[in-house]
Amino acid sequence: MSKNSAILVFFVSAVLLSACNQKEQKKQGQETILKGSTSIFVDETLMPVLEEQVAVFESNYEAKIKLIPKSEVEAVNALVDEKSAIAVLARKLSGEEMKIFDQKKIIPKVTKFATDGVALISNIKSNDTLVDLKAVINFMQGKSSTTIKGLVFDNPNSSTVSYMNALAGLKTIPQKGVFSFKTNDEVIKYVSENEGLVGIVGVNWLFQPMPDMQKYIDKINIMSVKGLKNENYYEPSQNNIAEGTYPLARDLYIINCQGYSGLGMGFASFVAGDIGQRIILKSGLLPVRIPARSITIKRKAKSNIKK
Repeated sequence: MSKNSAILVFFVSAVLLSACNQKEQKKQGQETILKGSTSIFVDETLMPVLEEQVAVFESNYEAKIKLIPKSEVEAVNALVDEKSAIAVLARKLSGEEMKIFDQKKIIPKVTKFATDGVALISNIKSNDTLVDLKAVINFMQGKSSTTIKGLVFDNPNSSTVSYMNALAGLKTIPQKGVFSFKTNDEVIKYVSENEGLVGIVGVNWLFQPMPDMQKYIDKINIMSVKGLKNENYYEPSQNNIAEGTYPLARDLYIINCQGYSGLGMGFASFVAGDIGQRIILKSGLLPVRIPARSITIKRKAKSNIKK
């Protein structure tokens, strides 16, 4: 490469870098913790409660947040590839993922805001409301089962698949006897129409369904699960998740990699605050902090009528 060409390449690179920096600075100038616009990649299993959080947040502040539902793998990849600076996940970043951000000199801000449950569902005609987690794991490992005809997941790259694979000691979703779709709604619908199958979904989709999904919810059982270390069966209720008796509970996090005081910080503080935690409580999930309830006691007014 000639000297003049090298100078030209350096000049063009400097101009492009300056333009990118100016664009980023302009965005940061327009965005504050409570004002501006941003996009958040959300684990698809958690969409219902996040939609309500955003609706209330936007009604209180001059902010516009676009939620982009993705599988867990896609949401994490979006953070790593810098396609998104904020993600909502059902797990923390792994050690290997944190190393990538360390190399980029980025320190992700992690906010735990709730505890969710992975729910197992069956067709209501099967009259089967109890399931042994060991039987589910055995089925995933290729062992025969007299009670389970098949398992139905939402997405091969979803958080529910990775969660159950970890329990079963597997790296990939098994092929035999396993059905996978794209969304939790599709899982619920398929199980409501087919007996003998066990569907695996985020519990939030059962407690906050869209109106057009209610007819399918009415045709399924939310199963009580026997864990690996106890003899009793527990349903995915807030109380059982709080007491640690429901065996398929997982914590939820907002991962903010913006690197400046933007909407990621403001939204995370809102969700972890009093209003956001009340929304969590209403959704059927377990908030990190139980919102305080104020009780007003009214005293009877003294009568001015003389007897």
